[in-house]
Amino acid sequence: MAKFVLAGRTDCPHYARAELLADRLQRSLPDFRIQKISILPHEWQEWLESTCNRNGWKHEESPMVWRELVDQGGKGMLLGGFSDFLEHCQDYYSVTSDMPADFMLNVAAENLETMMNLVVEEQLRVSLIKPLHIWISSALNPTSHFLIPNLLSAEVFPHVSAISLHLLDLEGNEEGLQWLRIETEDMALRQLHQVTIHTDLEQAFQEADVILLLDEWRSDDSDEEERKRKVKGISDRYREYGQLMDTRANKEVKVIVSGDSFVNLKCSLLLDNACSIGSHQFVTMATQLENEAKAILAKELRVRTSEITNVIVWGNISGSFYIDLQCATVFNYDGAIKGPAFFSQKAQNILHDRKWLETDFQELVRCQRAAVVSKSLRAAAMTAANGILAVLKAWNGICSPDEVFSMGVLCPGDYNLPDGIVLSLPVTFTDGKWSALLDLTVGDELRERLQLYASELRQEKELG
Repeated sequence: MAKFVLAGRTDCPHYARAELLADRLQRSLPDFRIQKISILPHEWQEWLESTCNRNGWKHEESPMVWRELVDQGGKGMLLGGFSDFLEHCQDYYSVTSDMPADFMLNVAAENLETMMNLVVEEQLRVSLIKPLHIWISSALNPTSHFLIPNLLSAEVFPHVSAISLHLLDLEGNEEGLQWLRIETEDMALRQLHQVTIHTDLEQAFQEADVILLLDEWRSDDSDEEERKRKVKGISDRYREYGQLMDTRANKEVKVIVSGDSFVNLKCSLLLDNACSIGSHQFVTMATQLENEAKAILAKELRVRTSEITNVIVWGNISGSFYIDLQCATVFNYDGAIKGPAFFSQKAQNILHDRKWLETDFQELVRCQRAAVVSKSLRAAAMTAANGILAVLKAWNGICSPDEVFSMGVLCPGDYNLPDGIVLSLPVTFTDGKWSALLDLTVGDELRERLQLYASELRQEKELG
């Protein structure tokens, strides 16, 4: 089997002549195959240089012909230009081309016109599609591998027919992003419209409908100077992120900040610098902490983690926080009082050891994620992705209005907290919009904790 590839400028007469000669050979010879690559004139030089660099070839004109050595497991072998292809056909197949010059020019003109019509048709087709634009920063974070397959599903975005996924990683690992793009496309998911990759902020957050920020800085926080440098780096980047979102993203964009360090600070910096976007569009999720708390309680009560609901996280998600069980309910608890599957009991009525709840339990939640990381030698990516998806589903209206979530949001002025602080609070979602849960008991002790958390967050902001 002889397989050749013929590439050339669409308006090139020699490419037109070689194309017709190749078609003639393919019709008459059962073992001859030709693949044609027609490149627009303004794109030809860049394409030629890229192809030659990739294969280690030297070629300067249109067309370019090479043979694919698929049967030998090797890379393509460059044959040359039109003259080389014509000589090869004469020597091996005793076939030549006697096409008149004026006919060559007419075919080249027709090729260009056909290609331009195809380009216009494709642009029109694309313009009729209104995809949802999702941007993921630090897209090579392990969380992305759990996140992407679920993002591109009707379960998360039930009313969206097409999704454009934009993968951003400022570490400059373009090869890693290319492989992630290929892997994403290889899933052949119905809602995926396109995948783009970015290693700089030149186009970041353009037309964004959803932005998921996974940026993480690894450093030794026990070293004060190292911690200051870390906060400075975070502050500089997230101020720039906020400014770009302000000018490029849609005004109804949904922004979720995830990570293990300074997430409240990151969200606060975005709010300060994206002034034209409503504060309700920015959240940082405490869902991961909620679920870790549920897992510990489930083990204590001998129920499944999913049978515990409405756990509340107050405070600084990646700093000092408090797990509050005043709304928490437990299903299928094997105790003195039992009922059908829908029957639930207040967690505080079952857990009588108040000292454990206020001390050991709080400490176990703080240590849970670190324990997972140390044992698995990787970030807790699966739980992070699960938390992001839970918030997105609720934000898209896929949750009960009675379900309680904990999210870092701009304080609405309740609980006597200062303005301008992003603090984890209990919220509920109704029709895709969140609101702070107000009918809660906030005693003096909790109120004092909240003031301390607010002070801690102000210090982080000043450090930045």
